[in-house]
Amino acid sequence: MTNRNGRRKVIAIDGPAGAGKSTVARALAVNIGFDYLDTGALYRAAALKLVQAGLNEGADDDLLSSVLRRTLIEFKNGVVFLDGKDVSEEIRTPEAGHYSSVFSARKPVRDYLLEIQRNAGGTNGSSGIVAEGRDMATVVFPDALKKFYITADEHTRAQRRHAQLSEKNPDVTRENARLDIAARDERDTTRAIAPLTRAADAIEIDTTNLSIEETILKMLKECL
Repeated sequence: MTNRNGRRKVIAIDGPAGAGKSTVARALAVNIGFDYLDTGALYRAAALKLVQAGLNEGADDDLLSSVLRRTLIEFKNGVVFLDGKDVSEEIRTPEAGHYSSVFSARKPVRDYLLEIQRNAGGTNGSSGIVAEGRDMATVVFPDALKKFYITADEHTRAQRRHAQLSEKNPDVTRENARLDIAARDERDTTRAIAPLTRAADAIEIDTTNLSIEETILKMLKECL
């Protein structure tokens, strides 16, 4: 089950923060027997390394590139490794999420992670992958077998983001979550490099009034 170019089949899922991409991507991958690629985890791992190196959003591109050249990020069986260390839990903090969103707009970071993401679509392992992120269908896998754009209204996405953040920090308020969603939307859609946008051939699914099961069913009908 490979494409004509010998690469594994790819189902690419894009969409804004809080739309439910990660949840449905994982479930879809299980249902069709594909691997799941959490590209957000890769960006979080890169951000963690940059912060550990003492860099912030004001660092110039040369500094970012210098650190990333000495960095090894791997995603294996749902586990994220940074320079050989499992950082799957460490990257799930609100700080890591903030910096991953900030650094994801920088060209050295996107260039560094582009091949890592594409290599996940190589010929080894299962017959395909479900990849979710912000530019899967438009930049990373423009020739994906299927493309989806998962979205929801801002209020619903803020509620979901609040529930997610509350698991790590019970003091997070709904207003904190709303502001976080708004800031991410601004960064994702206005950045100069690979801004969040729906691919022309992507199937859009609004999950505002859909359960996870209903969303997955819609996607399965398109894939099978």
